[in-house]
Parts: sequence; C-alpha cells; structure tokens
Amino acid sequence: MLNTVKNGPHSPDSEGVPSSAALGRTSTERLLKSQGQWELPGPRRTKVTISTNNAPTLASESSIEDLFMQERRIRYDISSLAETRRRQPLNAVYDTGEERFLGTCDNRGVGGVGVLVHTSLSMNIDSFEQLTTRIGRLRLKRHGSIPALTIFVVCAPTSTYDEEEVAIPEAPPSSLDVEVS
Repeated sequence: MLNTVKNGPHSPDSEGVPSSAALGRTSTERLLKSQGQWELPGPRRTKVTISTNNAPTLASESSIEDLFMQERRIRYDISSLAETRRRQPLNAVYDTGEERFLGTCDNRGVGGVGVLVHTSLSMNIDSFEQLTTRIGRLRLKRHGSIPALTIFVVCAPTSTYDEEEVAIPEAPPSSLDVEVS
C-alpha cells in the first residue's frame, strides 16, 4: 500500500509553519460559528433624524411651548430652528429629558438659531455654540454605539420686511434621515 502525503497548511513540507491566512480564516470562522454568527459583523450604523424648522418669533414662552407641542407630533432626534429672533439666549432641560438651545438675534431682530435635542440623544450633547447670529454648532459626543457628530444650523436671510407685512404659511417641518457609522 502506498502512503501519500497531501501538502496542506499543516504538512511537514511547508516547513512546519501553517499558513497564517488559512489559520486566521478558520479560527475566525470557528469563533463566529461557536457564537452563533456566520458572518463577520459589519460596521454599525445609527440613524439620526434631523428636522428643520423656520421658527420666527420664539421670543415668548407661549410661542416656545407651541413649537414644543408641534415637535412632539413628529419623530425627530434633533430639530434645528432658524429665525428664532430672541434677544436673550435660552438653554432649557424639560422634564421629558429633551433639551433646547436657542441663540440670539442681531440688534435689528434678524437671525437667531437653535436646536431641540430629543431625549434619546440628550445624553450625547457635548456643547451648543452660537458662532454668529446666523450659524450655530451642536456637538454630540460618542456614547455607546452612537459616534461623535457635529451638526451646523444655518439661518439664511429671508427678507427685511416686518413680521406684520409678511404672511408666513404654516408648513410642516422637513426632516432628513442621516446614517452615521
């Protein structure tokens, strides 16, 4: 009877050193199978829904509460606000866990940006900074599977007319789904 030796990764003909590629793949496959997984895990993705609102005249508490009630009807993680026209900044944490940052307008009553951060992301807030009366920056820090994220809120000028002269139609807020990995 003739003995045949197959040259494989563990054969003496390969100088006693098994192929690292073959070992790595098989050991990884064995590990995944033992854990009940059959594929390597892909990159984790987190979906963040950002809504945008043109929110003129958020100077009074009643108008802030009206917007707050509107926001509860839509699904959002971060709501960016433009044209807030506030004279004083407002940083508030609500009993629901949501946080609101409202920046100030210029001396003519133009501009102002802000954000409303849903409870699901409020623990990720690093900072909100109003860079100018028309630009704000929200920084979210890494927390769990959610990576660090920076969101810029920009208020583009609309017109120089007084509020009484311009009728602003009621429009639903727009939203954008962003996947971060």
